[in-house]
Amino acid sequence: MVKISTIGFPRIGEKRELKKLVESYLKNEISQNELELKAKKLKERHWKIQKNNGIEFISSNDFSYYDTMLDTMILINAIPTQYKELGLNELDTYFAMAKGYQSGNKDVKALAMKKWFNTNYHYLVPELKKDMEIKLNGNKIFYEYLEAKKIGVDTKPVLIGPLTFLKLSKISSEESYDEYVQMLTSAYIEVIDKLNELGVEYLQIEEPILVTDLTEEDIKNFKLIYNEILKDESKLKIILQTYFGDVRDIYRELLDLNFYGIGLDFVEGEKNLELIDKYGFSENKTLFVGLVNGKNIWKNDYKKSIDILNKIKKYTLVINTSCSLLHVPYTLKSETKLAKKYKRYLAFAEEKLKELEELKELFCDENYKENSKFIQNQGIIKDKKELAEFQFEDVRNEVKVLKEEDFNRKEKFEERIIKQKEVLNLPKLPTTTIGSFPQTVEIRKIRRKYKNGDINSKEYEMYIKEKIKNVIQIQEEIDLDVLVHGEFERTDMVEYFGEYLEGFLITENGWVQSYGTRGVKPPIIFGDIKRKKAFTVDWISYAQSLTKKPLKGMLTGPITILNWSFPREDLPLEEIAYQIGLAIQEEVLDLERAGIKIIQIDEAALREKLPIRKKDWKEKYLDWAIKAFKVTNFKVDLKTQIHTHMCYSEFEDIISEIKSMDADVITIEAAKSDLSMLDVLAENNYDKEIGPGVYDIHSPRVPGIDEFKIVIKKIIEKNDLNKLWINPDCGLKTRAESEAIKSLKNMVASVKEIRKEI
Repeated sequence: MVKISTIGFPRIGEKRELKKLVESYLKNEISQNELELKAKKLKERHWKIQKNNGIEFISSNDFSYYDTMLDTMILINAIPTQYKELGLNELDTYFAMAKGYQSGNKDVKALAMKKWFNTNYHYLVPELKKDMEIKLNGNKIFYEYLEAKKIGVDTKPVLIGPLTFLKLSKISSEESYDEYVQMLTSAYIEVIDKLNELGVEYLQIEEPILVTDLTEEDIKNFKLIYNEILKDESKLKIILQTYFGDVRDIYRELLDLNFYGIGLDFVEGEKNLELIDKYGFSENKTLFVGLVNGKNIWKNDYKKSIDILNKIKKYTLVINTSCSLLHVPYTLKSETKLAKKYKRYLAFAEEKLKELEELKELFCDENYKENSKFIQNQGIIKDKKELAEFQFEDVRNEVKVLKEEDFNRKEKFEERIIKQKEVLNLPKLPTTTIGSFPQTVEIRKIRRKYKNGDINSKEYEMYIKEKIKNVIQIQEEIDLDVLVHGEFERTDMVEYFGEYLEGFLITENGWVQSYGTRGVKPPIIFGDIKRKKAFTVDWISYAQSLTKKPLKGMLTGPITILNWSFPREDLPLEEIAYQIGLAIQEEVLDLERAGIKIIQIDEAALREKLPIRKKDWKEKYLDWAIKAFKVTNFKVDLKTQIHTHMCYSEFEDIISEIKSMDADVITIEAAKSDLSMLDVLAENNYDKEIGPGVYDIHSPRVPGIDEFKIVIKKIIEKNDLNKLWINPDCGLKTRAESEAIKSLKNMVASVKEIRKEI
């Protein structure tokens, strides 16, 4: 009899309980004991929901206060010395690694963050150093298993695999890779031995790194690790779980190893079915078949899923999610305002549990085509394809007639920058911010009151204008050179645009964890995209009227809007990107007409949806992604300066594409990566202006003037002084106002001192 499984479940909670708990602890509003007790109740609720929906392989240790890679660091004692020397307890050391620590004479930066494969989730990057003793240290994986057991739920603990952990870690060049392979293997064996002692039946080891391009060395290390881990007879049945792609580089080796089960993704893993067809699958192993999409919110097409199952039905199967449900919202039950006519096409995490249960029932039913659940499902799938509500022929035609010249500005950068410098008349090392200013509880309340109809549009407008006036005054007092309007009217840099563009659906509670306590609420691309009216121009024009200094018009780029939304599945991503690009182009031209001389079009998520396989990067993504950005601004006057911003990205291997974006100024995350990106830009003769982030805004610590000066002088050493801007790593939305203002004051003061020195 086929069974059903989930790789992981959203830990955020139906009402973002986890966010509120952790933030309360970090503000010293609740004790560690209270945090742990309330977190335990949250976990118990998640386990029970899955059990009540018939899930037979339920995960534990997929819960985390901040990040599962960070949890793994604690588990195996991969804690850098600077955090141990703070003398904090384990939990506070954990949060110091995540957010940095500043108290008295103790001042330590947080670990770097990067995107988790091709998702919008961020993980903390382990730093492996020679002085580390990698060994079993933490106990979270064990007590969570016992917590579930105590309430009658048998779980499979989950663990990030040793090869994935190692490949995603930062290792200095003088240290031996082979030594870490050995140490990690030993530490994982210790974990497995302890799980065996507890009587655990299944362990899910996640190795998503296996769906990437693997070298011979990677394959050798994988075999070395798992031959050692699996060599002893053990009661523990290990499930090797992959996701986000296929395992073409290592499939046959997986079959040779003594895993109980192998989990493959049949949503994004385009060659997994082909591999099974070509090489077969082991009769003594269980195949965990990832069919229910853990990264998108559309209802599962039962026919498509059952067709796949029927092709492999001779093997022992478990119907699974394609990846953890961490990447989708919690439940549709919380969507009280979304019309039923739209909701019928959607499935969030809880609804996907029901889909697993129904797929199991239908697959076991020889007459499933006559089953009412199958008939209803296929009716919904058919209706969605034929729905005409958001089909705009004028938009589709506009995309069809795009020509090559529609992707390039008429004048070369060298011509544009001369005119722009004359118009803007900025000093050397101009200072600015990335865009957003801190969003207080008060601002969020006002926006909520307006949406709920508790205040009228005039009252709302007066409030937002007052906030804009205040932030312009603050920036002038700090003496920044290029100002922003603060983005107080925006809930989120993507959701806000979705609210004003036709073709999007906006949820009330469709929150997804981005990192730590930071949640995002991705809009849903339901149909063709069209701009209804200008929606940023009035706010930005008002802000510009309050100052003689240049003010940036702040827009989100088409690729970031696409990548941070749940995209439709019935249209190529390229076409969706061009539709968004044309809508943003209209806003760009309206800002220019309003007299805004600098327009920033953020592409924070450009790298995020790079195909897993490098050979697919250019043709299947970058060619059209760069064009979608360029279509937003190719019509502007040469005097209009176009900025873009990118964060948490490694650009070394796409530097030629970054250059081809042809933005006049690019601001990038650099502080957490030790400015290494600047070397890459210099080596590749990057000829545009750049603003490397000089401090990490995701940490509450405030850098001092001397620290800023050290960083800025390093930047000057690596780059042409006349092409440099000074700014934070990212927007200031998540910071407290006092932290943001102190940091910016120190940043500007340091630049003024350096200007005098040079």
